[in-house]
Amino acid sequence: MAELAEDWGSPPLVRLTGRTGALDILTTTVDKLFSWAQANSLWPMTFGLACCAIEYMAAAAPVYDTDRFGVILRSSPRQSDLMVVAGTVTNKMAPVVRQLYEQMPDPKWVIAMGICTIAGGPFRTYSTLQGVDRVVPVDVHVPGCPPRPEALIDGIMLLQRKIKREGVLRWRPRPLPPRPTGIGHAVEPV
Repeated sequence: MAELAEDWGSPPLVRLTGRTGALDILTTTVDKLFSWAQANSLWPMTFGLACCAIEYMAAAAPVYDTDRFGVILRSSPRQSDLMVVAGTVTNKMAPVVRQLYEQMPDPKWVIAMGICTIAGGPFRTYSTLQGVDRVVPVDVHVPGCPPRPEALIDGIMLLQRKIKREGVLRWRPRPLPPRPTGIGHAVEPV
C-alpha cells in the first residue's frame, strides 16, 4: 500500500490524528481538492471517427469499465471536459473538431488516440490531416493501430496524474494552432 501512495503522490486530504493531542481534522489546499475532484471525474465527449472508436467503445464497456476511474461518457461538448479524438481526421472534419473543442468549457483536455490521429497514419494524402495537434492542442498521445483499451486507460490515468500535478485553478488555455482552411492542413488564410 505504501508503494501505491508513493506512485500517486500524497493524497489531497491529510489527516492530523497521528500526533499526540492533534485534533481529528482534515487539511488541504483548495487547488489540491479541486484538482483531485476534476481528475477523478473526467467526462469525455463521445467522438469517434474510425476504427479506433471501436477500441474506445470497448474501453467503456463492462470488461474494461472506465466508469471505475470516474470517466463517464457525455454526448454534448458543453458538458464535457475531455475530448478523445479516436480515428482518422480528414481536412473536411478538422473544422468540426476545432468547433467542438471551442464549445467545451474550461478547463479542457485532449487525448489523441491512434497513429492516424497522431500523425496521419499510412494516409499521406491531401485529404487527411497529418496530426490532430494541427487543429487542437493535445495533452496525451496514445499510439497504436488501433491502440488496445488498456492503452487508452493508461492514457487516461496519465492525464489524471497531469491534472493533479498541474492543478485546476492554475490551468491556462494553451494556444490554439491556426484555424484550418482545408487547404494545406492548417495554413492561415491569406
